[in-house]
Amino acid sequence: VQLQASGGGLVQAGGSLRLSCAASGRTLSDYGMGWFRQAPGKEREFVASISESGTSTYYADSVKGRFTISRDNAKNTMYLQMNSLKPEDTAVYYCAADQNYHVSYGPTNVMAYWGKGTQVTVSS
Repeated sequence: VQLQASGGGLVQAGGSLRLSCAASGRTLSDYGMGWFRQAPGKEREFVASISESGTSTYYADSVKGRFTISRDNAKNTMYLQMNSLKPEDTAVYYCAADQNYHVSYGPTNVMAYWGKGTQVTVSS
């Protein structure tokens, strides 16, 4: 499966952005999926994940209450709605998918398929 993240940009603190992750090659409904981010000089970190059906989600504590992960399997697309953005949210955001990942596993950095990232920059 090929994944492509989009929707990043420059936003002021307190603002919002919506990221999209479009998939091709396979039906996304077979895959658990997630969003990850990597800030300059830091390791890639887990942001949020969602089950195959979209009924279960998991969030990193740092984004809980501000970010919402969702998916539309009919459109083969996953989303990340980011509200109340902070400068520390600045990073390259990546989407990923894995048939063997379950939301109940919690945070992970091991996924089978990764998309190219999209830059999110939050100015103070």
